[in-house]
Amino acid sequence: MNGSKCLKPSSQPKLVIVPNPSLGPAVPLLVLVLLGLLAIPVLSQENPIAFRGAKIFTVAGDPIEDGVMVVEKGHITAVGPSASTSIPAGAKVFELAGKTIMPGLVCTHSHIGSVDLADRSAPIQPELRVLDSINVRDSTLQKAQAGGITTANVMPGSGLLVGGQTLYLKLRDGNSVEALLIKDDQEHAAGGLKMANGTNSRGDPPFPGSRGKSAALVRERFIQAQEYRDKLARAGDDLEKRPARDLGLESLVEALAGTRIVHHHTHRHDDILTVLRLKQEFGFRVVLHHVSDAWKVADEIAAAKVPCSIIMIDSPGGKLEARDLDWRNGAVLEQRGVTVAFHTDDPITDSRWLLRSAALAVRAGMTRAGALRGVTLAGAQMLDLDRRIGSLEPGKDADFVVLSGDPLSVYSHVLETWVEGIKVFDRSDPKDHLWAVGGYGAGTPRALHLCCFGSE
Repeated sequence: MNGSKCLKPSSQPKLVIVPNPSLGPAVPLLVLVLLGLLAIPVLSQENPIAFRGAKIFTVAGDPIEDGVMVVEKGHITAVGPSASTSIPAGAKVFELAGKTIMPGLVCTHSHIGSVDLADRSAPIQPELRVLDSINVRDSTLQKAQAGGITTANVMPGSGLLVGGQTLYLKLRDGNSVEALLIKDDQEHAAGGLKMANGTNSRGDPPFPGSRGKSAALVRERFIQAQEYRDKLARAGDDLEKRPARDLGLESLVEALAGTRIVHHHTHRHDDILTVLRLKQEFGFRVVLHHVSDAWKVADEIAAAKVPCSIIMIDSPGGKLEARDLDWRNGAVLEQRGVTVAFHTDDPITDSRWLLRSAALAVRAGMTRAGALRGVTLAGAQMLDLDRRIGSLEPGKDADFVVLSGDPLSVYSHVLETWVEGIKVFDRSDPKDHLWAVGGYGAGTPRALHLCCFGSE
């Protein structure tokens, strides 16, 4: 479990007993159970559950006013109107009249988990892995759950031209990062590649001092990756001909092949066009992040068929290159046919307020449907996860949020957050309520355990 949060009664772990050959066959499994040896807690949804009476925003279609959603073994098996959607015999039914259900939120750009930011030893470090630097017991994960976020693209910082490998996480309750991983088709941890330009990645040598030098360094390294890729192809299975393994170039080769998506921090309109230029030159897939000036070059972005993950900030300050950030960004991009998602860049925007970002975009002219896609399905598409998450459809993971009212209303609260059919946040639980509203203890990963501090 994360931090000091206890597992809910509906999500108690089952014990998977792994026999240990070194103990010999004479040790019965019952002894292992009693001793707790090698017992691994695994959360799983055992019995069918159904949610009835809520207004359901599937995102894949029109809202269902009085809906039913059925969940079995962590997946959605049915969703539709109450009058025509059957509930399996023996299913536990939750009556949610007056409530709202929507897909779990997808944050396409986050730094939860106290992830290390970029060090200044070199401007290009594609070999770095968020996998090795995230603390899943950090309280920011609970706050993200309290905001309805079920999937997050956890990033290194933007102080490097190439900052390393991002990680796509399901915000399950788990003791280790491995418990939160999303696996790709090859059973590898799914993630992208963080890149940046503009002022963040400039500085004293070895860092570039200009925008031109920044682009030149990136080109040089991608050319090296192309050469490395070609050498591997020529060598085939001949180990003697294969070049020495290079973890950084391996990551860039994956980007060249399109199997690792580039998530690119960029703000100013000319920096955005530089990214599009590099994309065209090397053919990598890219998601543009932040893009404060996207509204100035929306036609160029649309022509390049590149999606944008944008941030909504409602207070002045920050960096000079973001001075022209405009709430109309989402609306302008949507009108040009660009796929738009929203992100928190937590801690820039607290993960609990991601839905508010979508609401601000609607206030500035974006459609409601587009804004709701922007916190769900559009983000899933940018992470290549839309086959599994982002909408409430049969066969998809049962990641969803129960709200007290309309998703875009400031008066609505996240009441419950579910990941793969397991409840990971419940506002009615006092411990979870603390994560949602703040207060003493909300910023700590666990409570003090000494007797004079209570029975925690």
